[in-house]
Amino acid sequence: MAPPMSAGTFLDRLEAEGVTVVEVGDWRHHNRDHKGPWGPVHGVLIHHTATSGSERTVAVCRDGDAELPGPLCHGVITKDGVVHLVGYGRANHAGPGDDDDVLRAVVAEKALPPVNEANTDGNRHFYGFECENLGDGEDPWPPAQLEAIEKVSAAICRRHGWSERSVIGHLEWQPGKVDPKGFSMTWLRERVRDRLK
Repeated sequence: MAPPMSAGTFLDRLEAEGVTVVEVGDWRHHNRDHKGPWGPVHGVLIHHTATSGSERTVAVCRDGDAELPGPLCHGVITKDGVVHLVGYGRANHAGPGDDDDVLRAVVAEKALPPVNEANTDGNRHFYGFECENLGDGEDPWPPAQLEAIEKVSAAICRRHGWSERSVIGHLEWQPGKVDPKGFSMTWLRERVRDRLK
């Protein structure tokens, strides 16, 4: 059971891991906390945006839309490897997911079982990063972007004392999701594991 870091500590940890950060507006106070609690936190959730164009992608993730108001994550990782902080606190990114199996495995830092239900509020329990990519399996993932995904994941795990097993993809949390598409979460977790060493 881990309380979320303060916004200042979050920023410090990302920068200490070597992440290039851009602070977007009043990101420290941009959240959905009025809809419910944020925390305890148990892991890091990785997404792809299904958008292209960094400026547009950051705006969409910060603002959301009428059906799903922003922020839609805590940080947007653009193709150049820059992490744009767009919110802090509860964010509309994870949605309902598998508490009975997946969340328990994340908390216990065990191998993930197949996701088969959506019965708990993931927005409460995960740090979320949206990564600029069309998600069609063909749009490339530049090395700088993949390195940034690895670094933000490791920075958060390092701060909370978590292993790489606390880093999951949206497709591992919610039935029917396919993101991130274009690299495997097993591969990413191996990179995070090596960085944490």
